[in-house]
Amino acid sequence: MNIKYIIKKDDISIKQILKEKFEMSEKLIIKLKQNKRIYINDEPVYITYKIKENDILYIDLDFTEASDNIIPNKNIKLNILYEDEFLLILDKDSGIPVHPSSMHYTDSLSNGVKYYFEKNNINKKIRPVNRLDKNTSGIVIFSKSDYIQECLIKQMHNNIFKKYYIGILDGKLNKKEGTICAPISRKEGSIIEREVSSIGKEAVTHYKVITESDKYSEVEFLLETGRTHQIRVHSKFIGHPILGDDLYGLKNERLNRHLLHAYKVTFIHPISKKNMCIISDLPKVFREILK
Repeated sequence: MNIKYIIKKDDISIKQILKEKFEMSEKLIIKLKQNKRIYINDEPVYITYKIKENDILYIDLDFTEASDNIIPNKNIKLNILYEDEFLLILDKDSGIPVHPSSMHYTDSLSNGVKYYFEKNNINKKIRPVNRLDKNTSGIVIFSKSDYIQECLIKQMHNNIFKKYYIGILDGKLNKKEGTICAPISRKEGSIIEREVSSIGKEAVTHYKVITESDKYSEVEFLLETGRTHQIRVHSKFIGHPILGDDLYGLKNERLNRHLLHAYKVTFIHPISKKNMCIISDLPKVFREILK
């Protein structure tokens, strides 16, 4: 896991290249310096090394790391959509949290990733780049290095990394396409619940109705911001809560989950610079409900 770069005539210094060309944080640059992971022409150098045109800069990102606070669990099924030496992209089932917690200390998706990493001698920290609610299914990305995580988070902030969802909403929407701009804050007196509030943080959700029946609407959502429970709160706000959402809508006796699925992500691969598009098929329950 490394980066190679040929020094150009107008390059000023190693630090300038790392910060401007590769958008590395100061924290990561310090880590590379301290661990002597910077090379010029295959020789380790200090960051103050005087570079010359056509020198080959080599950055070794292959740190041995551990996530000792996460217990490996071989019983967590991993549905792998994509993997390379930098990324592990999974299709999460509903009912599984992404992170361990006091209630799910050993049965989260991260516990399954920890077992998978150990089994395959991948000595890396467990770094989920995005997160989903426990009962939301779909795509979750794990980064195998802090640099990759930094790059993808920056892409999220710059709206290069795009997250698409499919939700089944109660009722038929009058306006079939639009944007919901409604700030979201924590609901007073609740640890979990959020609400639309004038004192909340900016929240922007784009939506488009794909199909509809007499009772329900299948809607595609594109997030511009990433507030907790954003789609669920905004769906309630427009009067059409996510089906099965017992926190923001009504519990449905036919369902043991809410019908929201993270079905697509698009981003630029931080190393190859290829345009990535990862898609997860809709769970069967979505089609069954629409029928």
